[in-house]
Amino acid sequence: MQPRIVPALTVTQAEIPGLVAAMRITAYPVVVRSYRAQRGGGFGDQERHPHTWTVLLQVDGVWARVESSRGLVREWGNLDRLERWLRSSGFRSFWLQNELDSDDDDLPPYGLSGLK
Repeated sequence: MQPRIVPALTVTQAEIPGLVAAMRITAYPVVVRSYRAQRGGGFGDQERHPHTWTVLLQVDGVWARVESSRGLVREWGNLDRLERWLRSSGFRSFWLQNELDSDDDDLPPYGLSGLK
């Protein structure tokens, strides 16, 4: 089992095209399945679907969590939509990480660690 990636930085979606153009993203994106960090505006049954997908990028050798321009964790409820977004952002491949079956009980659930 691969070690859990814990991000140390955050990047916004708006910063990604510049990072890709400058070749500062140094690894494949990591798509993380985790517990939902924010409640949506009423779309879908969030009690039945408490999990979401988020993205980590390695920028200049340091892992960063992708956030929206409002500073919230960017989450996707559907892996197909996330894959389309990654391709439209210039990525052809990605890795998967499952936060739900982690053996590290001392680490907080992804998205709730308050990184800045």
